[in-house]
Amino acid sequence: MGWVQGRSAVIAQRGLVATDHPLASAAGLRVLQEGGNAIDAAVCTAAVLGVVTPMMAGIGGDTFILFYHAAAGRIVALGGSGAAPGGATPEFFEARGYSTMPLRGMLAPSVPGAVDAMATALARWGSGRFSLARLLEPAIEYADAGFPVTEKVAAWIAEGAAVLARYPSSARIFLPDGRPPQVGELLVQRDLARSLRTIAEQGARAFYEGRLAEQIAAYARAQGGLLDVPDLAAHRSEIAAPVSVAHRGLVVHTTPPPSQGFVLLEMLNILAADDLGALPWGSPEAVHLMVEAKKLAFADRLAYVGDPRFVRNPLDRLLDPGYGRQRRRALDPGRAQETVPPGAIREQVGDTTAFVVADAAGNVCSYITSLSAAFGCGEVVEGTGILLNNRAGRGFSLERGHPNIIAPGKRTMHTLMAFLATRDGRPVLAWGTRGGDAQAQWGLQVWSNIVDHGMNVQEAVERPRWQSFPATDPATVASPFELRLEAGFPPETCEGLRRLGHRLVTAHPLPGGVQIVQVDPDRGTYAGGSDPRADGCAIGY
Repeated sequence: MGWVQGRSAVIAQRGLVATDHPLASAAGLRVLQEGGNAIDAAVCTAAVLGVVTPMMAGIGGDTFILFYHAAAGRIVALGGSGAAPGGATPEFFEARGYSTMPLRGMLAPSVPGAVDAMATALARWGSGRFSLARLLEPAIEYADAGFPVTEKVAAWIAEGAAVLARYPSSARIFLPDGRPPQVGELLVQRDLARSLRTIAEQGARAFYEGRLAEQIAAYARAQGGLLDVPDLAAHRSEIAAPVSVAHRGLVVHTTPPPSQGFVLLEMLNILAADDLGALPWGSPEAVHLMVEAKKLAFADRLAYVGDPRFVRNPLDRLLDPGYGRQRRRALDPGRAQETVPPGAIREQVGDTTAFVVADAAGNVCSYITSLSAAFGCGEVVEGTGILLNNRAGRGFSLERGHPNIIAPGKRTMHTLMAFLATRDGRPVLAWGTRGGDAQAQWGLQVWSNIVDHGMNVQEAVERPRWQSFPATDPATVASPFELRLEAGFPPETCEGLRRLGHRLVTAHPLPGGVQIVQVDPDRGTYAGGSDPRADGCAIGY
């Protein structure tokens, strides 16, 4: 088909960082070179990404971490998602005329978990050589002095300009002189630099309990929001065991609920008996099987999964191999499904940043952090430079009986997910991507590219991808689903998928950002891949 890999995989011995932005990759690598471990580097990297990719991430967002702790020989998961504020009930929103949750403004945020996640990970698994204050220094510098805007960041800000223009506090920062910054211009965020300095000087709890928390709460109240100091003060990250399944001789681990990472694991179980490696890459038969498995797993997610503090998540059932075989029998290999029990699928498009870090001691970290939609709630907290997420607005439902109906102190089912695969208890792959509900779909495809088709990590992330999504306007088309395909699939694939009943839509390209590291224990090296659909790069030493 004429497809050619664009760049080589990055191979390094002592450490590797792969992110969505080159300044973030460089900052993380510097920490590794100065003697930090993977968690030290990840915290520094996350802070920089919150400045240089402000549409994707920041200290007003949420975080999930999957970490292989080499000294302990085990994998741990950190959940850094915040809860809905007190007073956030269906009745509150319905009394104000909402039939669905508001997507922007001060009613959309949940409590941000990103800052506590950084501090908790550093305290538990950091090397002890770096304080949080030191690791925040590069982010503070880029916020205070500014950083040159790249093409993709400029495009994201231009695309979000209509939302940002609604809020004077946001427009002043991101639309200077009444327009989005151009490529190469400096984006300065001095208020954000001051907020980061407060956290550096006073510690992470200053975000949740100090003057900074009071500023956030006061602004939210002034704008009709619910977020208050007690909501912030109550937040703590959760440490848990990952959830996992065996597949193709490896064990794939992911972050537990309220993360939806289990969706990819259920897809792997559904496809366990299908030899995708025997089918040509990109064949209609292979794509069809993966797409239909996705529909089944997402239907289960909608029906059953939410905050485990409020909802019983039957993962023992959903991830049982026998249940995977049962769901496989519901998959028609000769026809695309138009209705998928147990319910219709509601999906989200997310703007997130994921990255991976590996160090000389064998520690490996998959880290994902997000404001939810691009620019989160759209509204900067005046005087702080902090964009708050819109996770409550995009994740919760007002529908009675729904597992994700909003409630005070409840966390929504979360699109963020991190992945790590092991063999005999040792890490082999770690990866993640931005993209909301597409994360599991793209994660499956990259996994299959490597495990079923033997691709190197860079080729695996560059290959054309598909995305199954609800039709933009289901009332006007025969199928409730559309299948978005990037250019590069063989023409016979498109023809074959149409014959199978898929409604195809051309995508140019899909907005992914897969970052991946592969461990070669025999050679003692790491191989890194970084998605060209994003601005970033993999670098190592």
